Amino acid sequence: MEIHELFEAYYECRRNKRGTANALAFELDYESSLLALYTEVQNGTYRVGKSIAFIVDKPVKREIFAGDFRDRVIHHYIIRKLNPVFEKLFIHDSYSCRVWKGTLFGIRRIDRFIRQATANYTKDAHVLKLDIQGFFMNIDRTILLSQIRNIIDTKYSSDDAEELFWLCTKVVQNDPTKNCTIKGRREGWVGLPRSKSLFFSAPWVGLPIGNLTSQIFANLYLHELDIFVKKELKIRYYGRYVDDFVLVHEDSEYLKESIVLIRTFLSEHLRLELHPKKIHFQHASKGVAFLGAYIKPWRIYVGKRMKGSFFETIEEINRMIVGDTGILQDRKTQKLFLSNINSYLGLMRHYDSFTIRKKLLFSLHASFWNHFYISEQYRLVVAKTRECFRDT
Repeated sequence: MEIHELFEAYYECRRNKRGTANALAFELDYESSLLALYTEVQNGTYRVGKSIAFIVDKPVKREIFAGDFRDRVIHHYIIRKLNPVFEKLFIHDSYSCRVWKGTLFGIRRIDRFIRQATANYTKDAHVLKLDIQGFFMNIDRTILLSQIRNIIDTKYSSDDAEELFWLCTKVVQNDPTKNCTIKGRREGWVGLPRSKSLFFSAPWVGLPIGNLTSQIFANLYLHELDIFVKKELKIRYYGRYVDDFVLVHEDSEYLKESIVLIRTFLSEHLRLELHPKKIHFQHASKGVAFLGAYIKPWRIYVGKRMKGSFFETIEEINRMIVGDTGILQDRKTQKLFLSNINSYLGLMRHYDSFTIRKKLLFSLHASFWNHFYISEQYRLVVAKTRECFRDT
């Protein structure tokens, strides 16, 4: 490790976490803090610190472990080192946590695959969508470390290979449930299935949701599945986002057989199981739900979850207006309303959503439109006065 590399990882890490308590405490004397962290790594005395555990309810209920800021710096350092190697290794149609990819890219790729397989819906093809049960909570750390070891031994050429693997081992082997602070009430875990909590995972199994390393290492863990589907099953039209993956093929029977083969591969090689209630198989003309969208012939609709979240946001705005008729005069509130509404419109404009955008916007309280107007075919809400954009 070079000290400048640790500083670069720090600058990248603080980009989105600068306002958190851990980040602020670290930043009070960040140079000394980084030098101390660097010394620990060099001396082999680095230990993973305490995490903060909490529950989020949207978009779905999940258990999150937020690592200490200094540990997050190490996470960024590791990924800065290994990501260039991973990017050369991963297939093109692995979409999660990759530059110039993501959910929208994945949705458009699957839409393209269906069009290609069906020759623009003039031929028969079928779509198979699968999901892995309790994916993050069932990642075998021993298998993951062997994958990382193999990549570093065969693909990584720098002199710090052993030190890098040592850091990976520290991060992967750390059990955050043994050293964490619970944020919020313990009742927040009520209703969360045990299969989605590290507190109930078997020993040496599971990665915490919330760490950058967990997200990237999850891609590596399922890379073997990607290769199996592409090379062994010879499925040309295949895409995966974390543990959600879609296969498109002209032969429906072959796709059905693939379910058994994939289930066997996951069990024998990765110690994972397909979610029995999330196996979706149907004719391509029926469409497929994927990554918050619904892909239908010639169009892509917004998924129910996004529509529901936007509706809840509008309902909350309406409640605030009814509860305080003068609230729309407040500049900060105007900024907040614009930010919330336009963020949804910015997402929805990528889909065939004109009708639903119009319907949802016109469900806003009548007083709202005294201060705002709609522009660009229901793609943007704009303040009637630019004063709301000035600093107070």
